[in-house]
Amino acid sequence: MKTLYLVRHAKSSWKNPDLTDKERPLNKRGKKDAPLIGTKLNEMRIQPELIISSDVVRAKKTAYMIAKEIGYDKDNIVLTDEIYEASTMELLNVFKQLNQEFKSIMLFGHNPALTGLHNYLTDHYIDNIPTCGLTAIRFENQWADIKEKSGKFLFYIYPKLYKK
Repeated sequence: MKTLYLVRHAKSSWKNPDLTDKERPLNKRGKKDAPLIGTKLNEMRIQPELIISSDVVRAKKTAYMIAKEIGYDKDNIVLTDEIYEASTMELLNVFKQLNQEFKSIMLFGHNPALTGLHNYLTDHYIDNIPTCGLTAIRFENQWADIKEKSGKFLFYIYPKLYKK
């Protein structure tokens, strides 16, 4: 079995208009939400074998913060520019090409592609994965063989679930 965790980057800052979209950092809320979700994943004993992240600042920082909370070495995070502005099918190809030895992968990226990928892979519809939201999907087949609606929805978490 294979497990895929799709994570949307935490809330980003729009304070500095001189920054490009790729350079935007996390805002105050994003800096709180990422460790919160990481803590929840740690409590659930989620330990991906591989973390892949968009190399965009807000996604990379989210990946680093969550990795810290779950005890994953940030130096082992694979950063790629293939995820930024990727379509749903382009995201699908990112993990379909991976080594079949990996049983669990956490992918940090952006909407609308992440929500689209979740909806493509499962029968569990999500309207919009919010910032720092995470969905987990299990597959019976190999990464290369994953296709539409072949995943079993496991769970969906996001920061507002834990805030009162």
